[in-house]
Amino acid sequence: MVAFVGAGGKSSLLLRLGAELAEAGRRVVVTTTTKMGAGQIPRWATTCRTEAEVTDGLGRGEAIFLVGDISADKVAGVGPEFLDRVFADLSPDYVLLEADGARGRSIKAPAPYEPVIPTETTLVVVVVGIDAVGRPIADAAHRPDLLAALLERSLEDPVRPIDIARAVSHPEGGRQWVPDGVRVTVALTKVTPGPAAVAATRITELLADTLIDRVAIIESHPGVGNEDRIDPVSQP
Repeated sequence: MVAFVGAGGKSSLLLRLGAELAEAGRRVVVTTTTKMGAGQIPRWATTCRTEAEVTDGLGRGEAIFLVGDISADKVAGVGPEFLDRVFADLSPDYVLLEADGARGRSIKAPAPYEPVIPTETTLVVVVVGIDAVGRPIADAAHRPDLLAALLERSLEDPVRPIDIARAVSHPEGGRQWVPDGVRVTVALTKVTPGPAAVAATRITELLADTLIDRVAIIESHPGVGNEDRIDPVSQP
Protein backbone atom coordinates (compact mmCIF):
# COMPACT_ATOMS: atom_id res chain seq x y z
CA MET A 1 0.00 0.00 0.00
CA VAL A 2 1.65 3.18 -1.23
CA ALA A 3 0.59 6.59 0.10
CA PHE A 4 1.55 9.65 -1.96
CA VAL A 5 1.94 12.89 0.02
CA GLY A 6 3.40 16.34 -0.62
CA ALA A 7 3.10 18.48 -3.76
CA GLY A 8 4.34 18.88 -7.31
CA GLY A 9 2.54 16.13 -9.21
CA LYS A 10 1.16 13.49 -6.81
CA SER A 11 -1.92 12.71 -8.87
CA SER A 12 -0.03 12.46 -12.16
CA LEU A 13 2.61 10.19 -10.63
CA LEU A 14 0.06 7.97 -8.88
CA LEU A 15 -2.14 7.59 -11.97
CA ARG A 16 0.80 6.90 -14.27
CA LEU A 17 2.18 4.21 -11.98
CA GLY A 18 -1.30 2.74 -11.61
CA ALA A 19 -1.70 2.56 -15.39
CA GLU A 20 1.68 0.89 -15.82
CA LEU A 21 0.91 -1.68 -13.12
CA ALA A 22 -2.49 -2.41 -14.67
CA GLU A 23 -0.91 -2.82 -18.12
CA ALA A 24 1.55 -5.27 -16.56
CA GLY A 25 -1.37 -7.38 -15.31
CA ARG A 26 -1.11 -6.45 -11.63
CA ARG A 27 -4.21 -6.29 -9.43
CA VAL A 28 -4.18 -2.60 -8.53
CA VAL A 29 -6.51 -0.31 -6.59
CA VAL A 30 -6.13 3.46 -7.02
CA THR A 31 -7.85 5.81 -4.60
CA THR A 32 -7.56 8.80 -2.26
CA THR A 33 -8.22 9.46 1.42
CA THR A 34 -8.91 13.13 0.65
CA LYS A 35 -10.20 14.47 -2.70
CA MET A 36 -9.18 14.45 -6.34
CA GLY A 37 -10.45 16.39 -9.35
CA ALA A 38 -13.30 14.76 -11.24
CA GLY A 39 -11.24 15.13 -14.41
CA GLN A 40 -8.64 12.75 -12.96
CA ILE A 41 -10.88 9.67 -13.03
CA PRO A 42 -8.78 7.15 -15.00
CA ARG A 43 -10.31 5.59 -18.10
CA TRP A 44 -8.25 2.45 -17.65
CA ALA A 45 -9.87 1.55 -14.29
CA THR A 46 -13.33 0.48 -13.13
CA THR A 47 -14.88 2.94 -10.68
CA CYS A 48 -16.09 1.23 -7.50
CA ARG A 49 -17.64 2.48 -4.27
CA THR A 50 -18.14 -0.63 -2.13
CA GLU A 51 -16.00 -3.52 -0.94
CA ALA A 52 -18.23 -5.93 -2.86
CA GLU A 53 -17.67 -4.01 -6.11
CA VAL A 54 -13.91 -4.04 -5.51
CA THR A 55 -14.01 -7.79 -4.86
CA ASP A 56 -15.91 -8.43 -8.10
CA GLY A 57 -13.67 -6.12 -10.13
CA LEU A 58 -10.44 -7.63 -8.86
CA GLY A 59 -11.86 -11.07 -9.50
CA ARG A 60 -12.36 -10.11 -13.16
CA GLY A 61 -8.78 -8.85 -13.32
CA GLU A 62 -9.78 -5.19 -13.58
CA ALA A 63 -7.89 -2.20 -12.24
CA ILE A 64 -10.00 -0.40 -9.64
CA PHE A 65 -10.57 3.30 -8.96
CA LEU A 66 -12.11 3.36 -5.47
CA VAL A 67 -14.10 6.44 -4.46
CA GLY A 68 -16.59 7.58 -1.87
CA ASP A 69 -18.64 9.84 -4.14
CA ILE A 70 -18.35 11.85 -7.37
CA SER A 71 -19.61 15.39 -7.89
CA ALA A 72 -19.34 17.75 -10.86
CA ASP A 73 -15.77 18.76 -10.01
CA LYS A 74 -14.51 16.54 -7.19
CA VAL A 75 -14.00 12.89 -6.34
CA ALA A 76 -14.41 12.23 -2.63
CA GLY A 77 -12.07 9.70 -1.09
CA VAL A 78 -12.61 6.81 1.29
CA GLY A 79 -11.65 6.38 4.92
CA PRO A 80 -8.29 4.90 5.90
CA GLU A 81 -9.97 2.08 7.84
CA PHE A 82 -11.81 1.03 4.68
CA LEU A 83 -8.53 0.89 2.77
CA ASP A 84 -6.92 -1.14 5.54
CA ARG A 85 -9.70 -3.73 5.11
CA VAL A 86 -9.42 -3.75 1.32
CA PHE A 87 -5.66 -4.25 1.53
CA ALA A 88 -5.81 -6.97 4.21
CA ASP A 89 -8.91 -8.87 3.11
CA LEU A 90 -8.92 -8.62 -0.69
CA SER A 91 -5.14 -8.88 -1.22
CA PRO A 92 -4.65 -6.64 -4.26
CA ASP A 93 -1.08 -6.50 -5.52
CA TYR A 94 -0.99 -2.73 -5.00
CA VAL A 95 -3.09 -0.03 -3.40
CA LEU A 96 -1.98 3.44 -4.54
CA LEU A 97 -3.55 6.35 -2.68
CA GLU A 98 -3.29 10.12 -2.60
CA ALA A 99 -3.21 11.14 1.05
CA ASP A 100 -3.30 14.96 0.94
CA GLY A 101 -3.78 17.94 -1.37
CA ALA A 102 -1.55 20.78 -2.56
CA ARG A 103 -3.73 22.90 -4.91
CA GLY A 104 -1.25 22.63 -7.74
CA ARG A 105 1.74 24.01 -5.82
CA SER A 106 5.22 22.47 -5.96
CA ILE A 107 6.04 22.05 -2.26
CA LYS A 108 4.08 22.07 0.97
CA ALA A 109 4.09 21.71 4.72
CA PRO A 110 1.16 19.69 6.06
CA ALA A 111 -1.53 20.99 8.38
CA PRO A 112 -1.79 19.15 11.73
CA TYR A 113 -4.60 16.91 10.43
CA GLU A 114 -2.84 15.71 7.27
CA PRO A 115 -1.85 13.55 5.51
CA VAL A 116 -4.42 10.79 6.06
CA ILE A 117 -2.32 7.60 5.90
CA PRO A 118 -3.86 4.15 6.53
CA THR A 119 -2.14 2.08 9.21
CA GLU A 120 -1.47 -0.80 6.76
CA THR A 121 0.59 1.46 4.48
CA THR A 122 3.94 -0.09 3.54
CA LEU A 123 5.52 2.79 1.61
CA VAL A 124 5.09 6.58 1.72
CA VAL A 125 6.19 8.62 -1.31
CA VAL A 126 6.87 12.29 -0.53
CA VAL A 127 6.49 14.24 -3.78
CA VAL A 128 8.04 17.67 -4.41
CA GLY A 129 8.45 19.64 -7.62
CA ILE A 130 12.02 20.71 -8.36
CA ASP A 131 10.58 23.88 -9.95
CA ALA A 132 10.11 25.19 -6.41
CA VAL A 133 13.85 25.91 -6.28
CA GLY A 134 14.57 29.62 -6.65
CA ARG A 135 10.96 30.74 -6.21
CA PRO A 136 9.73 32.58 -3.10
CA ILE A 137 8.15 30.30 -0.52
CA ALA A 138 4.94 32.36 -0.79
CA ASP A 139 4.72 31.56 -4.50
CA ALA A 140 5.92 27.96 -4.59
CA ALA A 141 4.27 26.46 -1.53
CA HIS A 142 0.89 25.23 -0.41
CA ARG A 143 0.44 26.37 3.19
CA PRO A 144 3.42 28.74 2.81
CA ASP A 145 3.13 30.08 6.36
CA LEU A 146 3.59 26.58 7.75
CA LEU A 147 6.51 25.86 5.44
CA ALA A 148 8.26 29.14 6.29
CA ALA A 149 7.87 28.41 10.00
CA LEU A 150 9.15 24.85 9.57
CA LEU A 151 12.24 26.10 7.72
CA GLU A 152 12.68 29.19 9.95
CA ARG A 153 12.64 31.42 6.86
CA SER A 154 10.45 34.24 5.57
CA LEU A 155 7.75 34.02 2.92
CA GLU A 156 9.85 36.13 0.55
CA ASP A 157 12.91 33.85 0.80
CA PRO A 158 13.61 31.64 -2.24
CA VAL A 159 13.38 27.89 -1.88
CA ARG A 160 16.84 26.27 -1.81
CA PRO A 161 17.80 22.60 -2.27
CA ILE A 162 18.59 22.40 1.44
CA ASP A 163 15.09 23.68 2.22
CA ILE A 164 13.54 20.89 0.16
CA ALA A 165 15.73 18.29 1.87
CA ARG A 166 14.75 19.62 5.30
CA ALA A 167 11.06 19.84 4.44
CA VAL A 168 10.65 16.33 3.03
CA SER A 169 12.62 14.65 5.82
CA HIS A 170 11.18 16.62 8.74
CA PRO A 171 8.85 14.77 11.19
CA GLU A 172 6.42 17.69 10.89
CA GLY A 173 6.96 17.92 7.13
CA GLY A 174 7.14 15.08 4.65
CA ARG A 175 7.31 12.42 7.37
CA GLN A 176 4.31 13.67 9.35
CA TRP A 177 1.96 10.84 10.43
CA VAL A 178 4.07 8.19 8.70
CA PRO A 179 3.48 4.95 10.65
CA ASP A 180 6.47 3.55 12.53
CA GLY A 181 8.67 1.30 10.43
CA VAL A 182 7.20 2.38 7.09
CA ARG A 183 9.69 3.09 4.29
CA VAL A 184 9.80 6.62 2.88
CA THR A 185 10.79 7.53 -0.68
CA VAL A 186 11.17 11.09 -1.98
CA ALA A 187 10.07 11.71 -5.58
CA LEU A 188 11.61 14.82 -7.15
CA THR A 189 9.41 15.73 -10.11
CA LYS A 190 9.69 18.10 -13.11
CA VAL A 191 13.45 17.59 -13.39
CA THR A 192 15.04 18.76 -16.66
CA PRO A 193 18.70 18.74 -17.72
CA GLY A 194 20.74 21.64 -16.38
CA PRO A 195 20.19 23.56 -13.12
CA ALA A 196 17.16 21.48 -12.13
CA ALA A 197 19.15 18.26 -12.43
CA VAL A 198 22.00 19.79 -10.42
CA ALA A 199 19.52 20.78 -7.68
CA ALA A 200 18.01 17.28 -7.67
CA THR A 201 21.45 15.74 -7.26
CA ARG A 202 22.22 18.10 -4.38
CA ILE A 203 18.94 17.24 -2.63
CA THR A 204 19.73 13.54 -3.01
CA GLU A 205 23.13 14.10 -1.39
CA LEU A 206 21.57 16.05 1.50
CA LEU A 207 19.11 13.23 2.17
CA ALA A 208 21.79 10.55 2.38
CA ASP A 209 22.03 10.63 6.19
CA THR A 210 18.34 11.04 6.95
CA LEU A 211 15.44 8.62 7.48
CA ILE A 212 14.59 8.79 3.77
CA ASP A 213 15.18 5.35 2.23
CA ARG A 214 15.34 6.31 -1.42
CA VAL A 215 15.10 9.18 -3.89
CA ALA A 216 13.41 8.91 -7.31
CA ILE A 217 14.22 11.60 -9.86
CA ILE A 218 11.35 12.11 -12.28
CA GLU A 219 12.87 13.52 -15.45
CA SER A 220 10.68 15.69 -17.68
CA HIS A 221 11.65 15.88 -21.31
CA PRO A 222 10.22 18.96 -23.07
CA GLY A 223 8.38 18.14 -26.25
CA VAL A 224 7.92 14.45 -25.41
CA GLY A 225 4.53 14.80 -23.72
CA ASN A 226 4.14 12.43 -20.80
CA GLU A 227 7.13 10.27 -21.63
CA ASP A 228 8.83 11.02 -18.33
CA ARG A 229 11.44 8.64 -16.99
CA ILE A 230 11.64 7.59 -13.37
CA ASP A 231 15.21 7.07 -12.21
CA PRO A 232 15.44 5.59 -8.69
CA VAL A 233 18.49 6.64 -6.73
CA SER A 234 19.26 4.36 -3.80
CA GLN A 235 20.55 5.98 -0.67
CA PRO A 236 23.89 4.81 0.84
